Amino acid sequence: MFDRKSYFDSVRASLFGSLTQQQVEGQEAILGEWELQVVDPPMTDLRFLAYMLATTYHECSAKMWPIEEIGKGEGQPYGKIDPETGQAYYGRGYVQLTWRENYKRATTELGLKGDADLEWHPEMALDPQIAADVMFLGMREGWFRKSSDGRPQTLYRYFNNTTDDPFEAREIINGDKNKVPNWSTGVSVGQLIKGYHGKFLTALQNSEMREPMPPEPLAPPKVWIEIAASEGVEVVVSVNGDVVF
Repeated sequence: MFDRKSYFDSVRASLFGSLTQQQVEGQEAILGEWELQVVDPPMTDLRFLAYMLATTYHECSAKMWPIEEIGKGEGQPYGKIDPETGQAYYGRGYVQLTWRENYKRATTELGLKGDADLEWHPEMALDPQIAADVMFLGMREGWFRKSSDGRPQTLYRYFNNTTDDPFEAREIINGDKNKVPNWSTGVSVGQLIKGYHGKFLTALQNSEMREPMPPEPLAPPKVWIEIAASEGVEVVVSVNGDVVF
């Protein structure tokens, strides 16, 4: 659990300057997903959550809300209308999910049906809850990309007991870690996200609330009873049905 005031005060100062209601609600959806995880075993490494927030910050232009790809995939193969479904599978959501096969996989993995089926209703990838589910499970299990050796690119690969590499972790979503955007004053995508990751991690660490230790069990109460009886009167004392005297 996270103290929201502490968290938002921290990211407001380090990343946003000021926060819109939408930015708050988008982060609330992500924090809530972490706090209420139903996966087994649940993720506990705050570096994971910080990296998901940093990815969202980058992919969604700091809006922290599921958005559509600018240009809707124009000029890209995934931006073309699929002749069977009549849909285009350009980037949507927190991680900018692309390609029909990825929309189909997310539908299967999340058990989505009917109007929530992402393959046939890709616009549902803009739902904050679905977008969070896609990001959490996709980055945890490596849905989006594989390395040259065929291994899935997962959060566990870049954040574990021996590795702490938010720069290389960009491979989970995209292979553009060394690309330098024209707006970044010479900083590569991987380094940008690494910087965001550090700031989100600080906010999470400073706002994490530890569950209090349960109190020591109280000793059972003692009851003292003084009985005065006339001579020759038999006294029987029973406690909880057991005769003790």
